[in-house]
Amino acid sequence: MNQFNKEIAQALLENTNLTEVFRNQLESTMNSLLESELTAILGYDPYVRFNNGNYRNGDYTRRLDTQFGQINVRVPRDRKGEFHQSLIPPYTHRIDSLETTIIQLYEKGITTREIADLIEKMYGSHYSPTTISNITKMVDEQVTAFHSRPIFHSQYVCLFLDATYIPLRRDAVQKEAVHIALGITVLLQSFK
Repeated sequence: MNQFNKEIAQALLENTNLTEVFRNQLESTMNSLLESELTAILGYDPYVRFNNGNYRNGDYTRRLDTQFGQINVRVPRDRKGEFHQSLIPPYTHRIDSLETTIIQLYEKGITTREIADLIEKMYGSHYSPTTISNITKMVDEQVTAFHSRPIFHSQYVCLFLDATYIPLRRDAVQKEAVHIALGITVLLQSFK
């Protein structure tokens, strides 16, 4: 039984919140992954010196909001500044599942103030209604860009549109539509 399993078992025995156990585990896992990534780049373990001119140079802390709460990730640095970690995208403050939750709540018609209150109660992260609005605007811009993208063949002779409904099981079995669009173009060639 590893340490994580022991912590889960202990939390279940003490009837405490498992979210804190998952948050701590996520934080320590991300920190060790970042250290391993720097070790792979430098080519040697911590506290071992090679004369390659590039050494470890401490770390800086980034706060991330996750579905388990806020975590502090220690991002290591190297002396020459050549290390660019790939685990967390630059300027990211939230994990995607939190943004997905915000977008889904917005799609259901919940106001930005109500979403901000819900996120604070669910995740312990404070978001202003303006931040919620900025997140949803970003998605609105992507949807608008998708709808206004150019269609490659603008000379369609015939366009078939259809939908078929298939049963889909999530929480319950419901039928969902699968839309099908088929366009036929004219091939202009000169025949001799």
